Amino acid sequence: MAVTHEELRGKPVADLLREYPFIEAFFSNNAVDLRGREEAPLGELFAHLDEEELEDRALNPEALPGQLAEYINQMLSFLGEEAPIRSLTILPGTDKSGNPEGFDRLLIETGQVVSIVGPTGSGKSRLLGDIEWVAQSDTPTSRKILIDGEVPDKSWRFSSSKKLVAQLSQNMNFVMDLSVREFVELHAESRMVEDRGGVVDRIIAGANALAGEPFTPETPITSLSGGQSRALMIADTAILSRSPIILIDEIENAGIDRKRALDLLLAEDKIVLMATHDPILALMGDRRIVIKNGGIAKVIETSKEERAILSRLEELDRTLLGYRTRLRRGDSLIEEGEE
Repeated sequence: MAVTHEELRGKPVADLLREYPFIEAFFSNNAVDLRGREEAPLGELFAHLDEEELEDRALNPEALPGQLAEYINQMLSFLGEEAPIRSLTILPGTDKSGNPEGFDRLLIETGQVVSIVGPTGSGKSRLLGDIEWVAQSDTPTSRKILIDGEVPDKSWRFSSSKKLVAQLSQNMNFVMDLSVREFVELHAESRMVEDRGGVVDRIIAGANALAGEPFTPETPITSLSGGQSRALMIADTAILSRSPIILIDEIENAGIDRKRALDLLLAEDKIVLMATHDPILALMGDRRIVIKNGGIAKVIETSKEERAILSRLEELDRTLLGYRTRLRRGDSLIEEGEE
């Protein structure tokens, strides 16, 4: 979706600079001094200047938001990016038998986690395929997908550079002869990010916070374990991926800190869809989509009572993790005095 001057006008300049770092060049090229005015809304940036000062500086407060919106859209197009989406809406279709799906409308906003549960072969992949294709009642399920409440531009469907969904599969295999740092630097360079070194350090630190066993920036990526590889790709996807929607397939099999992984993804304003058989992960979601016979049978909000069950399950999981860690170290599971 294109950035509009209306949505820019009320935003503080500091927020715009964080969201679109490249606009600093726009203000500089237009001789706009932002010092001391960073917290002012864009539409009030020149409120402290009288008409004579505006004329002397050749500034047009009314035209500025429109000019900035055009600049942002041109830069996003040049960089192969889209303005960040805020919500995804799924409108119901039918299951394999032609029966209506069991919900009216499902709105998912950035910063939310939705788990997807159901038997193997029930239709979880079809749901994600509909989202990735931005289906418009033209797939076997007849579902319809809206972006920010509207039918999206066709570029979402046909552009290879505007991926709506980034998928993290169960198996991660690297074949390049690179160190971890070289691999992440290569990805950061392809994204044309500013402060490349800082971003690379954030990704590696984030990955090590998730992995059961830490690794160094100089570690060859081909020597990473399965859990380390998944941790690296989750951190890389969270921080560098332009895709606003992340699908994680059975993260419970990755050998990583699941809660930290979700926290990292949500900190980067992503929508997280998580196919899982793990009750802990299923209850971590704000809601869970239940798939049966190729359709969405129902959508369940996670209740307070289920949150209480989640706390008990997490305590059991920490106990199990403690035993697993001791086994890996070669320790006995019998405490002294118990033998």
